[in-house]
Amino acid sequence: MYLNIGSEELLKKNIIGIFDLDTSTVSKKTRDFINKAQKDGKIITLSNELPKSFILEAEKGKEEKVYISQFSAATLLGRSEDLF
Repeated sequence: MYLNIGSEELLKKNIIGIFDLDTSTVSKKTRDFINKAQKDGKIITLSNELPKSFILEAEKGKEEKVYISQFSAATLLGRSEDLF
């Protein structure tokens, strides 16, 4: 089973978390994390539309990736119910 997170991007079960950009970026730690991920080239933007969430993915033995999605965290969570 795969989770469609936007722009034909499919993730399997390597999802660490799905985060709402409006509420999670209130925290300085989260903003610092996203800024560092961007500097390290780990950010993958899936759409030119207004970003609503980010998804943290980490595969064993590989670097983590941060996907910026136009879908809300609630929408992605609903889609993921069959995965977990």
